[in-house]
Amino acid sequence: MNLPNLTNKQLRELDSLFESISERQIKDFGNISASNKADGSLITSCDLWSDKKIVDGLASIAPDEGVLSEEGGKSIPNSKAYWIVDPLDGTTNFAAGIPYWSISVARFVDGRPQSSFLIIPTLKKKFVSIRGKGVWLNNQKIYPKQNNHQSECISLCSRSIKILQKNPNSVFPGKIRLLGVSSLNLTSVAMGQTFGAIESTPKIWDIAAAWLLLEELNCSIDWLETDPLDLVAGQNLSDVNFPLIAGRSIEKIKVLKPWGDLLLEN
Repeated sequence: MNLPNLTNKQLRELDSLFESISERQIKDFGNISASNKADGSLITSCDLWSDKKIVDGLASIAPDEGVLSEEGGKSIPNSKAYWIVDPLDGTTNFAAGIPYWSISVARFVDGRPQSSFLIIPTLKKKFVSIRGKGVWLNNQKIYPKQNNHQSECISLCSRSIKILQKNPNSVFPGKIRLLGVSSLNLTSVAMGQTFGAIESTPKIWDIAAAWLLLEELNCSIDWLETDPLDLVAGQNLSDVNFPLIAGRSIEKIKVLKPWGDLLLEN
């Protein structure tokens, strides 16, 4: 039997939780030093505080539902419903005083996102996506047709830009944008600001919330290597990447596919 959607009470509690985290992150923004994790990525005390605040909050709001988080346990929980948390996606920007980062949280049921929350504190934007019901931006429902303007831009990540060197004799099919944040690169596709994105090494917590946002706004995803629908309970995702192409449509995916395939070449 499928688990129910989140209740209105749970949604209100989540909204309050994310609001308090946003306030703390805005306060610390540009005023905090970062250190390197074992994998070379940056971390700040605000990342750790935000992670603990979210994990503790979810334990109260949704008891008996497991949590996988970037700064905590990285194995898929055994519970039928579980949460995937990136408390601060874009730590490098955050620590450098560049105002692009996000709070990215998704609730999974039966191995796929059922609801997601993507908050951009500096832009005062909060996206809520619910499978089969749509997307809300700052509590106003948005529709795919609202974002149909034709963009010439394509979002790349810092690692996917290497595909340009692998194919120097071909003209890249769009103007390149690098926000430095996986979740925001994908959100730019969902909102029609770019027509596609190529991500080289995102982790599950980088993409979990934006995945549902894309699907609910009728965008397409091509998983180039690992399909997240094939994951199993107990699997450790610390070192698992999910290279992907996101596009406004299947046709846009086809345009980017030859370039995305270059990511998998040695």
